Amino acid sequence: MDTRTWDTLVSSMKTTYVNGVGEGAVPRPVIMPLVRGELVGLIWVRPIQPGDDALTGIAALSNIAAAAGADEVVLAWETHDVATVCRLPVTGPAPCLNMVHATPDGHVLHQFPYTEELPSPGSEDEATTTLDWKPAPAPQPGGELPPPVKAAVDYAFTPMELDHPNPFGVTVVLMEDDGYTVRLTDSFDH
Repeated sequence: MDTRTWDTLVSSMKTTYVNGVGEGAVPRPVIMPLVRGELVGLIWVRPIQPGDDALTGIAALSNIAAAAGADEVVLAWETHDVATVCRLPVTGPAPCLNMVHATPDGHVLHQFPYTEELPSPGSEDEATTTLDWKPAPAPQPGGELPPPVKAAVDYAFTPMELDHPNPFGVTVVLMEDDGYTVRLTDSFDH
């Protein structure tokens, strides 16, 4: 992935987090598969129940990447949110936007810690929380990933064997039917 594409994805996720937290919730985990450097789209996890359902729901983000034949994926998630919904211990900075860039040869974990800045009482922006991005630690090649994210990374590059003339299109439809939010780029739109 070229630097410009990576910077665009990071900027997009930071903006998404600022908007989400401003509305009262961090965004759900999202996968961004790429094929030969071209972004396939953004796919957010379906509504999930705490525990095993959350683990399965996040891991299943890999399906779209596998169906597309992705050679790179980026996954983004919030440390505390994923730990809580998956009933896992919090590891690493929290609150923190995590982004992992993965290829079949390995992954690099990038972390973007932040603090929430609550508006002062009586200010015009009383309802708007903003984020103060803290210095990011150095990228971590092979950095530790929460189990469902690791599963999504691992399975993203496992070829899907569907007996269907359009395995990608049917995977998109099935994921949408399951409640995943799928936003494809124009060149991959089904």
